[in-house]
Amino acid sequence: MPRTIKEEILEPDLPICDPHHHLWHFPQPIEPFPETRYLLDELLADIGVATGGHNVQSTVFVECTAFYRAHGPAPMRMVGETEFVAGVAAMADSERYGPVRACEAIVGRADLTLGGDIDAVLRAHIAASGGRFRGIRHAGGWDADPSVGNSHTDPTEHLYLEPKFREGFARLAPNGLSFEAWQYHTQLPDLLDLARAFPETKIMLDHIGGPLGIGPYAGRRDEVFQTWSRDIRALAQCPNVWVKLGGLGMVTYGFDHHTREVLPGSEELAAAWKPYLEVCIEAFGVQRGLFESNFPVDKVSCSYEALWNAFKRVATGASAAEKARLFKDSARDFYRMDG
Repeated sequence: MPRTIKEEILEPDLPICDPHHHLWHFPQPIEPFPETRYLLDELLADIGVATGGHNVQSTVFVECTAFYRAHGPAPMRMVGETEFVAGVAAMADSERYGPVRACEAIVGRADLTLGGDIDAVLRAHIAASGGRFRGIRHAGGWDADPSVGNSHTDPTEHLYLEPKFREGFARLAPNGLSFEAWQYHTQLPDLLDLARAFPETKIMLDHIGGPLGIGPYAGRRDEVFQTWSRDIRALAQCPNVWVKLGGLGMVTYGFDHHTREVLPGSEELAAAWKPYLEVCIEAFGVQRGLFESNFPVDKVSCSYEALWNAFKRVATGASAAEKARLFKDSARDFYRMDG
């Protein structure tokens, strides 16, 4: 594995809610992820609970196919992930492992193409979560080039436009749930259409909207940035859409950070990521923008301490109130973590 360089924690007292991470334990390595096991111990080690890391006070778990049920009706098997994460959250709440309220909120997976039949699955997630379930992510990332790779949901190209998907999507708001959108930048117009069609449903745009930089998009960064930023600004006009500020450590974004023998520090990360983050913050404002770690996926490109230091460098000119929103309050607001 690549080496990391220890950094001094910038603004160590700044409270953080990390609104996007995963937990998993897979028997075989999955390229390009460095971790086959990433459970509570590994998360807390990255946060630096015992070693003086960033002031992460709480986190949000987002679905990643971890620990589905092995038996029962296929649509209900995904509820096993929520059962597992609720147990981890209970472990964290005991404070036996430190003060971090890991998995204080949970975003799970359900197949929204079930249409109106999705209600039973949504209710099962809610019941299994111990009061922590907040929304559904049905990833829609699709590209015609196999070198890009499609989402784990095996979506169609225009999933978010399909009538059956929208029939299921329409059941989220009545069940008190939000939607977590993950697709590539080429599909942002589909999400815009969805957001306009369902203004009562809160939508979180994951990972700044997926600007691709590999395969047919390699070497076209300026062109992709122009198209992506235009669509980001259009989405920001929908008051029901929020954005997660992160995910830029993923291989699909086309930076070479994951190829280094020594992973980059926060200054280099901030310089590379700042143009994207600033477009999103300018478009959505601090009220609907929130920094995220996307760990352990982004761990291929940086350490947890360097990632949050990079975000703090990007936010240097923000006021104390603006930083409070970007690093903690926006996340707790969207996921209703304070009642």
